This record gives sequence, C-alpha cells and structure tokens, in this order.
Amino acid sequence: MFSTLVSTEILAAYLTNPGWRVFDCRHDLANLALGAQQYAKAHIPGACFAHLDRDLSAPKTGTNGRHPLPDPAVFLAWLGRQGLNPGDQVVAYDAGNGTMAARLWWMLRWVGHESAAVLDGGFEEWLVEGRPTTAEVAAFAPSEYNSTVRSAAQVDAAWVKSRLESTGMLLLDSRAPARFRGEAEPIDPVAGRIPGARNRFCAENLAADNRFKRAEDLRKEFGALLGDRAPQEIVHYCGSGVAACHNALAMEIAGFPGSRVYPGSWSEWIADPRRPREKGPG
Repeated sequence: MFSTLVSTEILAAYLTNPGWRVFDCRHDLANLALGAQQYAKAHIPGACFAHLDRDLSAPKTGTNGRHPLPDPAVFLAWLGRQGLNPGDQVVAYDAGNGTMAARLWWMLRWVGHESAAVLDGGFEEWLVEGRPTTAEVAAFAPSEYNSTVRSAAQVDAAWVKSRLESTGMLLLDSRAPARFRGEAEPIDPVAGRIPGARNRFCAENLAADNRFKRAEDLRKEFGALLGDRAPQEIVHYCGSGVAACHNALAMEIAGFPGSRVYPGSWSEWIADPRRPREKGPG
C-alpha cells in the first residue's frame, strides 16, 4: 500500500493493474477551465478527471470559503460514480507540484481510504520521462462506495477560534510569506492571517526538481516547527483549504502522522468580521 507518494516509475509498472486507479487533478485558479482542457488533450492512461470546484468542493455560500468541503455523502457518491472500490490503490496527480493532487489525497484519507498517494513530480515529470499519454476517457462500472469519515482529520472555524489562546493548538499557514504577513493578498478580499499562526510555505516541501524533499529533510524542518508538540496539535490552513493539504502530506512523509486541516481556511475565516486577524512578522 502506498499512502503518501508514488514515483512515476512505480506508477508506470502498475498502470494496467485493475486495482490501481489514477486521478488527474490539474487545475488553475486563474483559469478554471484549463485543467479539464488539458485532461481532454492528454492525460495518463486510465486516469479519471477530478475538478477542484465541481468534484472536490461544495457550492460556495459566501461564508464557507472558496473551496468548502463537500458533504461526505456527496463525495462518496462521486467516488462511486468513478467506480472506485475501498481496496483500490489511488494515485492522484496534477501539473507538477502536488498541491491540487494533495487535496484529493487528503479527502480520500478523510473518508477512510488509506491507499491513496500523490504522484511525485506529477504530469510534468511523466512527460519529461516520455511515458505514455492518451486523450481517451476511461470508463469504469459504478460502485457502491461506503466508508466512515475520520472526523478528527478536520476542524472548523469555531474549533479554531475557541483555541486561539490555547497552547494545545499550533496553526501552520501554508501560504506564501507575503500573504502570511498580510503584505499582499492577490486572491482574497482581506489580507492577514489567523492570530498565532506560524508560516510554512508549502513550496518549501519541494526540492529544486519539483519533487518532494527527502523524508529525513522534511522531518528535520517540520520537527523544528513542532518542537515537543504532537502532530495531532497541528492544524494546517491556507487560503481555501487546498495548499494546507500539501503540508499535511509533507508531515505524513516526514513521519509525523495525524495532523489536521482547517478546510475553510482564510477565505472562510474572514467572512465573519468578528473573527480576529493579524498582520506582520510571525
């Protein structure tokens, strides 16, 4: 079972194995149609497409963030329509850095599907290595996907707010440093961060080749942030609950399992002006 990362070499070896399922998660926040267009042009053989807004998020209400989690029953029904079975090994990929793929990885873990991994290096690495692609859309017989949600994997805004003064929670903000400090905000209407958060830019999880750093390097870096804290005390957030999953994945790779994600993240947090905010160096 692969539960964090899969290399392109390993995926290529198992590509025709019926117990392995591949999902294309390519997405561009500035061009919402681009991922589907790229998938239609070329994708890894056998891959199904997972659209961030349509398949991996619930409808926006104006107060639940930019990429709210879907109801678990809705997500499980979608998995069933893709023909996924609980014992299948899932490999999710995106254009390269794993941010979008990590969202599906985390959601699968959220509903108890442990055999889920991200393709290290993504579609970019797959192409560089000259591996096969296709425009053919694979068809799978629908399944009845039943599972149990791991409620401990996530927290909501009320949970976070009630613990802002607690020493039992450490918020890790996965956004770029300028956004964390409130110096720039290219997406959301308000700049800043949740009070008490520390910054761990998710791009720092990657090496120069756009693959994840070695587990021992990630362990050293996250260990410096955690100190004596248990991983279960860590809550990841970002702008909308996507990049936060990248940090959750990096912690799993590092050998720190059990951290949590605040899916609503900054875009939900600022929807209520009564929730505190701060700016400046963290």
